[in-house]
Amino acid sequence: MEYKISNRLKIGSIILIVIGGLLWGLGYMNSHAVTEDNISEYLAAEHGDHGDAHAAEGHGDTHLVETNHGSNSHGDDNAEEGHMTHEEHALHQIHNRPYAALYVAAFFFFMISLGVLAFYGIQYAAQAGWSPVLFRVMEAITYYVLPGGLLVLAVAAFGGSHIFIWMDADVVAHDEIIQAKESWLNRPWFFARGIIFLAGWSLYRYFSRKFSLAQDSADINDNRNFKKNFRISAAFLVFYIYTESMMSWDWIMSVDPHWFSTLFGWYVFASMLVSGITVIALITIYLKSKGLLEFVNDSHLHDLAKFMFGISIFWTYLWFSQFMLIWYSNIPEEVVYFVARIEDYTLPFFGMVAMNFLFPLLLLMNSDYKRIPWFIVMAGIVILCGHYLDVFNMIMPATVSERWFIGAPEIGAVCFFGGLFLLLVFHALSKTPLLAKGNPFIKESEHFHY
Repeated sequence: MEYKISNRLKIGSIILIVIGGLLWGLGYMNSHAVTEDNISEYLAAEHGDHGDAHAAEGHGDTHLVETNHGSNSHGDDNAEEGHMTHEEHALHQIHNRPYAALYVAAFFFFMISLGVLAFYGIQYAAQAGWSPVLFRVMEAITYYVLPGGLLVLAVAAFGGSHIFIWMDADVVAHDEIIQAKESWLNRPWFFARGIIFLAGWSLYRYFSRKFSLAQDSADINDNRNFKKNFRISAAFLVFYIYTESMMSWDWIMSVDPHWFSTLFGWYVFASMLVSGITVIALITIYLKSKGLLEFVNDSHLHDLAKFMFGISIFWTYLWFSQFMLIWYSNIPEEVVYFVARIEDYTLPFFGMVAMNFLFPLLLLMNSDYKRIPWFIVMAGIVILCGHYLDVFNMIMPATVSERWFIGAPEIGAVCFFGGLFLLLVFHALSKTPLLAKGNPFIKESEHFHY
């Protein structure tokens, strides 16, 4: 059985890409219409008397110093004095916003595909018997790893110091903490590491899919390609554990170069894994609604929903562990990370926790609900929105501080990368039959019941 991408899906994806590009472009133009000449009028119109009083109190300056963006704010001439004016801070934040919105969306869709790649590797390394009927869906989603990762690096290069303040030479010249990290945080080594990560992940994806397809045409008793896949999957998972952590330090944590967390790699891994499994479930349910994947039954959906539920709990455990230890110790250079998010991002910060923990807990705790497709879809949409907010909370406070909003650049970036993701994934899905018929566990998977 083969899937053919429909014209409606193609056109819909392209429309999303075009609309997304236009919205992001509109947001970019609006942000850059604010200049040094009119920033005072812009702030007066935005905040009125409250904004003037706020600036007079110096709260803006203090807050940004506390969040590592006072003396580090994107190469301003006043960095040497350790502060900037309120108007200069605001102008930098306004100009940073479209770049940061683009980066959040680029990373969000990339992390979905990378999470699926890890889950796929785990299935092969564990020789799981329930999941081979889903392998073609997983392989299609992982097709986005290479283009998605290259786009993340392209946005990082395009945004530069608008996203990563350590990319600004003037900032580094006046910041001893970033200077101490220059051997790691520098442009050539940053992009070189990114290429190494993507090369390793993409090579595994290429050879694993190659062996999987070769197994389909092999003799019934010839499992050599499956064994090769088992071996490279085990090796890949070791490589992945190290490189995923380093990627999370580089691509996410370094937007706050003064702050660090030893749990951060695991935290990002949990987020990408649950997001990836959620997308597997959503695409599987979509294909079943089209009369395809008849070999996928309620028990497969139950197991996918069970992983969605379980890893949401695991994500919550890591989130709480990181938050509680930092908050309780109350070390200024550590706790400032959460202070900025609780004070200025109250709704997205606590809303994200509710969407990523409470909703999966309430919707998917009951075993019967895990077999109901529309229940899984409802929970999946909430989980994906919650983890987009998670990435939003990780990037935006370091780039735009309190000047965040879900508007044209954010919505446009999500539409652009969402349309591209759908187009590439369903294109890959149409290239091969939907059943990995040569897998030695395929009969067990087809008759899987829980």
